[in-house]
Amino acid sequence: MTDLAAYRRFFAEEIETVANLRTAALVDALAAVPREQFLPPGPWAMLADADFVAGLNPAAGVPRTRRTVDADPRRVYHNVAVAIDAERALFNGQPGTLAVWLDALALTPGARVLHIGCGLGYYTAVMAQAVGPGGRVVAVEVDAALAAAARRNLASMPWVDVRHGDGSEPLTTSFDAVLVNAGVTHPLDGWLDALAPGGRLLMPLTATVPTIGSSIGKGLALLATAADPAVLDVRIVGFVAVYSAIGLRDAEINGRLGKALMAGPAQWQSVTRLRREAHDAAPECWLHERTFCLSRA
Repeated sequence: MTDLAAYRRFFAEEIETVANLRTAALVDALAAVPREQFLPPGPWAMLADADFVAGLNPAAGVPRTRRTVDADPRRVYHNVAVAIDAERALFNGQPGTLAVWLDALALTPGARVLHIGCGLGYYTAVMAQAVGPGGRVVAVEVDAALAAAARRNLASMPWVDVRHGDGSEPLTTSFDAVLVNAGVTHPLDGWLDALAPGGRLLMPLTATVPTIGSSIGKGLALLATAADPAVLDVRIVGFVAVYSAIGLRDAEINGRLGKALMAGPAQWQSVTRLRREAHDAAPECWLHERTFCLSRA
């Protein structure tokens, strides 16, 4: 085992511990996939929790980053977000957060995965490693340059299909897991329709924050499980601040979602269902919209 491989294994087991991961294949994937190969050349600009506490850069409207002292790959094997494009607040996300999301998807060998917002492909590669060559991963990226780079980065994994798009394109196959890797205001019908029985959708449901611009939103990481075509089981995985998806947001829903979030955690923590059938708004509806409703009962 090389020194860097040993470093990656320690990194994976550290994330396993701090994030309380339950999926052994995910931990092994974190140990196997070289993160530095899915990043711009180092030295790297990065963010840790302390950088968010230090505040935001009011001129640029993005969090302040700090730069690694050199391009040693070991620098990126920590629980930090690494900049893909710091000026656009576009980051390869914090492993301690993204690994929790991936763990919630309960990936197994042979699973079929849809990844919306793959960036340069690192977490796509982690999921592809977890499901193995017998599985299939479709990765979608709205930025043409990033999509092309992700396609090159993932060329060694022929069971990964990288596409350029915003994630709203028609889907012709079903998936066991869907990861939306950017903030949205609502689930698309196409994603929900594509879930296989028992399939899981993890998405950040976010409202934009006016004080730091529309590129960053805050909200909930929401896991929906397709127990029934009309009513999905919901679990709130956590609170999140994340880059807003391009082309997948609705301004009116954004406003109503923001108000619902401001009602406080006692309200949103009690959400247990995503209802798709038509019904009138009722007291148990936390966020009632035309095509979906997040309900507390």
